[in-house]
Amino acid sequence: MLKSRLTYLCLFFVIILQSCSDENTPVYIPQPTPQALEIPQVFAENILAPIIPANNPQTVEGVSLGKKLFFDPILSANNTQACASCHKPENAFTDIAQFSQGIDGISGIRNSMPLFNLAWNYDQNFFWDGRVFSLEHQALEPVTNPIEMHNTWETVISRLQEHTEYPSLFNAAFPQQPITKELVTRAIAQFERTLISANSKFDKYLLGQAELTPQEQNGLNVFMDEERGDCFHCHGNPNNPLWTDNIFHNNGLDATFSDNGLGDVTGDPADNGKFRSPSLRNLAYSAPYMHDGRFATLDEVINHYSEGLQNSPTIDPLMKKVNQGGVQLSPQDKADLKAFLLALSDPSFINNPAFSIP
Repeated sequence: MLKSRLTYLCLFFVIILQSCSDENTPVYIPQPTPQALEIPQVFAENILAPIIPANNPQTVEGVSLGKKLFFDPILSANNTQACASCHKPENAFTDIAQFSQGIDGISGIRNSMPLFNLAWNYDQNFFWDGRVFSLEHQALEPVTNPIEMHNTWETVISRLQEHTEYPSLFNAAFPQQPITKELVTRAIAQFERTLISANSKFDKYLLGQAELTPQEQNGLNVFMDEERGDCFHCHGNPNNPLWTDNIFHNNGLDATFSDNGLGDVTGDPADNGKFRSPSLRNLAYSAPYMHDGRFATLDEVINHYSEGLQNSPTIDPLMKKVNQGGVQLSPQDKADLKAFLLALSDPSFINNPAFSIP
């Protein structure tokens, strides 16, 4: 009997010790796999490093999740519209419609902005009017906007939690964190930062891999000439291959404003009529142009700066020839400038399978 009791006592202590050992053994939690951005050579040689927030590093799992969310209509109230509905890959992630329609058939008042090279927007002011700071916050608004996805974040989170795939995808990208709107937009931002475009004919020219035609070369000269195109102040140059300053300008579209742009954000009348300069990359795919999509063709854009400028109290000082209506380009210079601008388009970007519907 004594032997039996000793045996049971020994087993009891073994179980207790094993239990204590299990409690003190750390549980291994798989961590997301880092995924560095692929920095193009023309960027690495000419501009600063991209902006990547410390609290949202790029990971394989985060980018994959963000891509799935970007193309998934689950974010909209009636499951019909995704981010990609207004930002189509084949159009350099913009919309060929002048004004995109939301889920209720209501049109906005601005043209959908193209999405690429977003990690190099150093001031991190997004939208045409700069009303949102950071790419992570930019993705919050369209979900709840009544003329876009017209949803609530509570509904979105509930759907994602009940989904057959999303809980495990979120756990892989953001281990042991509950699904929140902040994690949704962090994932989308990670995917959007991978949308890098830097493989145009002109990029290849800068790398010594292609030659410009005489027409394209003269178009570059027109672009850089303060007495002709005078485009480089707002849209960069070969040493600023973003082809935008990402700053807000009144570029002489109107004498009076139906949309105040930056002015409605800052409340300063001196900012009325100012909108962010878009990049000149991928113009071959991203028509219509301007914040309100008023110009259907690139020829119309060039004509505007040549002879269509409108004066107003907030006109940008860079519009130096506004009193003459514009820079008054010759027909040949217009054609050459157009040829150069089209050489900034990147067919590999719009055909990249990494950026297409998963």
